[in-house]
Formats: sequence, C-alpha cells, structure tokens
Amino acid sequence: MLSRQFVREHPETVRDAIERKGVTGVDLDEILEIDEEWRELKAKGDGLRQERNEVSSKIGQLKQEGKDEEAQEAIDRSQELKDELQGVEERADELESQLEDALLELPNIPHESVPTGEDEADNVERYREGFDDLRDLPDEVIPHYDLGEDLDLLDFERGAKVSGGGYQFVKGDGARLEHALIQFMLDVHREQEYVDVLPPIPVNSDSMEGTGQLPKFAEDAYRVGARQDDDYDSDDLWLLPTAEVPVTNMYRGEILLDDDLPVKHQAFSPNFRREAGEHGTETRGYVRVHQFHKVELVNFVRPENSYDRLEGLLDEAAEVLDRLELPYRVLDMCTGDMGFTQAKKYDIEVWAPGDDMEDGPDRGGRWLEVSSVSNFEDFQARRAGLRYRPERHESADYLHTLNGSGLAVPRVLVAIMEYYQNDDGTITVPEPLRPYMGGQEVIDGSEKIGESAVGAGERD
Repeated sequence: MLSRQFVREHPETVRDAIERKGVTGVDLDEILEIDEEWRELKAKGDGLRQERNEVSSKIGQLKQEGKDEEAQEAIDRSQELKDELQGVEERADELESQLEDALLELPNIPHESVPTGEDEADNVERYREGFDDLRDLPDEVIPHYDLGEDLDLLDFERGAKVSGGGYQFVKGDGARLEHALIQFMLDVHREQEYVDVLPPIPVNSDSMEGTGQLPKFAEDAYRVGARQDDDYDSDDLWLLPTAEVPVTNMYRGEILLDDDLPVKHQAFSPNFRREAGEHGTETRGYVRVHQFHKVELVNFVRPENSYDRLEGLLDEAAEVLDRLELPYRVLDMCTGDMGFTQAKKYDIEVWAPGDDMEDGPDRGGRWLEVSSVSNFEDFQARRAGLRYRPERHESADYLHTLNGSGLAVPRVLVAIMEYYQNDDGTITVPEPLRPYMGGQEVIDGSEKIGESAVGAGERD
C-alpha cells in the first residue's frame, strides 16, 4: 500500500497512477478529505488532552489551598474535556479505519520506465529467444487438447465430471512429464541459490491483503467454508492463488537483518483461481484452468538493489525455457496491463505452435504467459509489515519484494506437447527432462480405459 504521507504530499502522482492503471471505483479526493479531517481531529485531541492534564494538575492544589469552589469548577471542566476528548477520539478512530480501508484500494505507482498504455496491445516486446534455430515441426501441429486426448495424457471430460469445468486429469506419461518439469524447475533454481519452501495451501485474509489479492481480487479466489460474497474476517481462509501469498507473508510483521538480505525462496504448490469471467477459445484445454501447479520465486531485497534484482530474477525464470530450448519472448508490461500491485512487471511468454491466434507471432501459433516477473518496491512490504534494519543502531525500514513464476507448469507442458510434437503424433521428451523420466525419449501414449474407448458408450 502507499503511505499516508506519500498520498498526502503527492496527490497528483497518485491520481496519475489511478488513471494510467485503469483503476476504477476509487475517489482520491474523498480519501484526502478523510485524511485531512483525521489529522485535524488528532490535533484537536492532543490539545484537549494537554488542557485536561493542566486542569487536573490544579485540582489537588486548589483543594489544599481551600479553594473548594474553584476546585469543583476544575473538576467539572476536566469531566467536560474528558467527554469531548472521548467523542473526538471515537470519530478519529472511525476515520482512521475508513482511511486504512481506502488506502488498500490505491494502486502502486508505476516506475518511470514503465510504458504507458491501456491494455495488452500496448505492451512492448523486449526481446525473443530461440527462434533462430527452430526444430522441424509437422506440417499441421495438433493442438495440445486434441493430442492430449489422443494419447490419453489429458482427460478434460472426466475432470469436469469429478470437479466441474476448468479441472482435468493429467494421466500416464503426461503426469510423469509434469512431475519431471516440476523437479527440473526446482533443480534449476536451487543452482541459482534459491532456498526451498513448501508452503501451507490455505492462507488467511491478512495474508491475502498483505500481497494485494484482497480486497480487490476476492472474486477470483476460492474461499474456504463461507459464501464467496460474505464479508470476510482477518482469520478467514482461502485456497492460495499463488505461492507468492504464503511465502511473502512468511515474514509478515517481522524485522529482518541487513545481513539476511537478499532472501531468495522458491516454492512449489498447487494454485487455485476462479478465473471469473474467462471464456473463449484461448481458455480451451490446459491453458486457463482453476487448479494448476507452479514454482514461484520470491525475493526480499534492500530498496537500492531491487531493480538490479528484477533483471536477475527475469534471467533466472527464463533459464528454464533456455535449457528446454523452447522459443519465447519477454514483454515490458504497460501501465494498463501490469497489475494493481506492481511498480514494474515483465511477462515471459512461451511459443505454442498448435493454435493460430490473432495476437500470435507471424510464424503462427500463440503466446502463452508462463511467468510474470514483478518488482513491488515497498507496496507489499507496507501492507504486510515487512521491514529490515540497515544497521543495528538504526531504525527499521521497509524492504522491497519481488516475485516471478519459475514457471507455470501446465503452459510449459502445453508448449512441449506442441513444439516437441513429431510427424507420427508422438512427443519427443526434451533432453533435460529425460533423467527425471527414467531416460524416456518419446511419449507415444497409452491405451484408453473403458467401453467408451472402443465406441461402446458409457456404462449405464
């Protein structure tokens, strides 16, 4: 969140951020008015408290001097001041609560290097990798959702039967390939000096607020044990939408030492997102689903180092694709598409050649986002109370947080199924993954199970 002082002293910068990020439903003028009234009441309260202390200190002296009438007047005045102070403090507390809630609705300030734009069409392509030496592809690449069903690697129909739309079974060599990807990603990032964390899956509302998922994105999260639209308390639980939430909040309310930084954690987890309002051809298959696996990279750094660390984090996430020799591109996200909490964000998009999309590359296929690499500066740190002490004798200051997927597993799986597809409909296992699959080099599928596999229909 933004500090009160920053909002108070730089209202036009905040107003510009609201506009450039396309945030609606926020009245900055009302927030400034609440802040001004709160500060006036705090000053008035301080004055009343001082006057009451002065009056109260005279009461005993007046009684000792036998000035009973004046002492009673002082007692009466002290009670009046107490009553007035109570009213001022109650109103100030009410305004402070309103102000805290309102500040949670303000977006982070974009870094000066972020391109201005309204939506994804205004993102700036920074560079591409892997397109100079592409492998030979079939004349017609079969989309992963058809190939996955042909080889019995993906089962969307049974997933929907068990859990509803947006869920799936990953089966046989498909499941083995996904497990291989997860272990490969973790090993790559261990080489980059990341420390593993296996986080809890349910997270409380305070944690969701700490990283910015609440209150703004409540409709996209899965809530545990309550109706989605009910008011939530700080200890209500949610299924984590990303391991960013528990890992960032692991040190919530703590002070780290300067010698601790940078802290680099990686966390594998299942992730749960409602993806409210998502529909269309780009959501078909294993691309936009309600439950998926991901390796998340979370960094805690000194403020002066955060933008150098952002570039390092981008390289660390992209190294997975470099080693797998999957073609990809990196986007510098514009203000209107970068997100509520980020100060600067890069997206890494892998190339999947199986479906032609309007915004795909000129050689066909489509881009699939596999990582958003973000610097939040102190935005999350203020929400979660994440601080560090530069020197033991100095006061604590807010650190900077960064994160990025390293990577989102299903979309990398999709890219492998389509890019490493062969003319005979099999899939070549990328060489770095073969040790994790017992040396297996090719995925050629397995026999399907049940009467429906031979066209006899389902059992009654």
